[in-house]
Amino acid sequence: MTSLARHHLSPAETGPALRALGEWTSAAAPGGGLHPGDVGWLLRFHDAVVLLWTDGGIPVAVGFLDGPVLRVTAAPGADLGALAADAEEVLVSGNDWSDGLALPGWEPDQKESWLVLSWAPQPVSSRAEPVGVATTSDRVLVHRAAFAGSTFTVERHRTMMRSPAGRLAVETLVRTPAGEPAAAATGWFAGEGRCGLLEPVGTHPDHRGHGYGRDAVLGACAALVHRGASAVAVATPAANEAAVALYRSAGFTVVSENRDWVHPR
Repeated sequence: MTSLARHHLSPAETGPALRALGEWTSAAAPGGGLHPGDVGWLLRFHDAVVLLWTDGGIPVAVGFLDGPVLRVTAAPGADLGALAADAEEVLVSGNDWSDGLALPGWEPDQKESWLVLSWAPQPVSSRAEPVGVATTSDRVLVHRAAFAGSTFTVERHRTMMRSPAGRLAVETLVRTPAGEPAAAATGWFAGEGRCGLLEPVGTHPDHRGHGYGRDAVLGACAALVHRGASAVAVATPAANEAAVALYRSAGFTVVSENRDWVHPR
């Protein structure tokens, strides 16, 4: 790379990064550490920062810091050595994992791996309903109950949906027979003929074991395929047996097992 440049994008400036990630997403499964949906989920934060690397003005990689993890997807044929050398400059103490980009001297994480599962289009029967303005609070309620310590709010949901990635999102909600919010899923479109992504999916602890999560997943998959997605992928820790079982029950199959790169310290 003769003119590698790193750009720090505010949420409103992320259009080029989202378009590049969509173009780099294959038909079968996402590659690297990021899908457009990962950026979309990040953009629930109004102060999010997305990294875009260009070479001669052409995008060659997109990334962001996800807590202690640097997550990156590079364009096919990109100079990974040059990207890694530059990426190290954005790391601070505590950024000890890298997803999608091998950094010099770092090693594969031996403690945890991630499964990427993919769903091929097929007939769907689901109790899921699309999430709209009137049901946003129920969708947020499910997420906060499903993920302990979550900081998701209605306002952050609105921030996400108003971002450049909002047009890529599809969301489903499943209720109990009594009408209580039970499960929800957010899916992300990467473009016609490209693989979509689920991020996040959650079931309320009070309503687990009744197939509500499966229905939310299938509803989101169907919505993505309706828009033109060729398949739908999801990533989950290999050790999360409950999540793996849920996705398998919905027709997902494992397509890869990935490990982050970890700082030797």
